[in-house]
Amino acid sequence: MRERVEQAVDAAALAKETGFGPEVMRYIEKSLLLQVFDTVWKEHLLALDHLRQGIGLRAYGQRDPLNEYKSEAFALFNAMLEEMRERVTHMLSRVALSAEPPTPLPEPAFGRMLESHPDPTGRGNTDVAEMEPFTITVGSAPAIDPNDPATWVNTPRNAPCPCGSGNKYKHCHGRMG
Repeated sequence: MRERVEQAVDAAALAKETGFGPEVMRYIEKSLLLQVFDTVWKEHLLALDHLRQGIGLRAYGQRDPLNEYKSEAFALFNAMLEEMRERVTHMLSRVALSAEPPTPLPEPAFGRMLESHPDPTGRGNTDVAEMEPFTITVGSAPAIDPNDPATWVNTPRNAPCPCGSGNKYKHCHGRMG
């Protein structure tokens, strides 16, 4: 009975390989193996973490926790390998490729994409190519006269104090209170 099942599985695998081609089949096998191995390995690490958290209780039963951990971790590893074999075999038996090329994505209804920015004048969005160049003029700040304390009110807090003390304005003449 076992031999007939193995022969049927081998025949199905051979038929898939001849249908897909050997290069494509090897690529599919490698991809599935890596994907399954990644998933099963993460599950194995999680199981080892759970085992590590509970292994200390074995000392109450007069058993060496290190030896218990080693033996159970080895059993978990063998179970992981078996699970990986089963999953890969299961996925390979169900893999199917379609002969038709993938359908292209539909064109967006709005056509090509344009970079646009909101117009600060309120006329709506404008295309970057249609925007006119502009210049920014910075207004002149009132001059700070080191000899006139009345002009010091517009001094930035972290700027040096105009009195020449070397301290920041906030720690010198700009101190609150």
